[in-house]
Amino acid sequence: MKNSSSSASLGPGGLDLSQTFFKSIINAAPPSPTKRHTKISVIGVGNVGMAIAQTILTQDLVDELALVDTKSDKLRGEMLDLQHAAAFLPRTKINASTDYSVTSGSDLCIVTAGARQNPGESRLNLLQRNVALFKNIVPPLVKYSPETTLLVVSNPVDVLTYVAWKLSGFPANRVIGSGTNLDSSRFRFLIADHLDVNAQDVQAYIVGEHGDSSVALWSGISVGGVPVLSFLERQQIALEKETLEKIHQEVVHSAYEVISLKGYTSWAIGYSVANLARTILRDQRRIHPVSVLAKGFYGIDGGDVFLSLPAQLGRSGVLGVTNVHLTDEEIEQLRNSANTILEVQTQLGI
Repeated sequence: MKNSSSSASLGPGGLDLSQTFFKSIINAAPPSPTKRHTKISVIGVGNVGMAIAQTILTQDLVDELALVDTKSDKLRGEMLDLQHAAAFLPRTKINASTDYSVTSGSDLCIVTAGARQNPGESRLNLLQRNVALFKNIVPPLVKYSPETTLLVVSNPVDVLTYVAWKLSGFPANRVIGSGTNLDSSRFRFLIADHLDVNAQDVQAYIVGEHGDSSVALWSGISVGGVPVLSFLERQQIALEKETLEKIHQEVVHSAYEVISLKGYTSWAIGYSVANLARTILRDQRRIHPVSVLAKGFYGIDGGDVFLSLPAQLGRSGVLGVTNVHLTDEEIEQLRNSANTILEVQTQLGI
């Protein structure tokens, strides 16, 4: 499939009608070369990739969006479907190709390509099917966009973010995994629903592996600036640990429930990743729980491992990791989560 995009060349012989449709005003200066042109490439146009692309378009995050996939017919169909909505969307140039040259000059490359997670299948079981795929994806992205930031969404996201980092040769701050950004959103929703408040007023993080060994940071939860557990303790209100663990397990199993009901997840991860893209491209310096190189944090020193920690994100990727106070129990759980990921990585030979 050749590079496909919208085109102004609709006249006889492919003439550029844009030059005849408009007449320049007298003494006009050329367009400013300093105007920032932002571009995102999405690799993989499955349910997740297209949910991300659609959300990026509706939120007016970029000037240019490039789509890449190996299935040329589906790829062109998805591109045309988005282009046909142009009258209802902010102006964005949309390109699509099976050739990675279409991604050239991307500010952010979002990798969603991978085998679909089956009902009841652990994220870690997807690993071997996806590592080989990444060896065909990451090198061309680096070739055509050497200054880009890589944002990995494919599962198991923590291990594949490590794989992308090793394959890219990029500094660690420019390779990020979507991690537990969505898990934390689910966590905030459940707490907000439990307390009957708006989820935006809940500060709560899930860290560690995006999966079964994730860690809920109960000690840091606050609602409207009020630390929840210490408040309940002062009010002598008992909150059983089983209740807390039940909420955490709902977070862990929520994706599996969606997959069992509709076959896949898409919309929530689409909004989550678009949210990360906004923070990165617009240098908003917001804090997100995303998968970063965690070696050296909280006593994690067994090797290079990516897992989710609350990190400040901006135009250059990861600006730093927030110095969140964890209890001894939470630190132990986080280290166990890191060991779970490291055990898998040792089998990759990368």
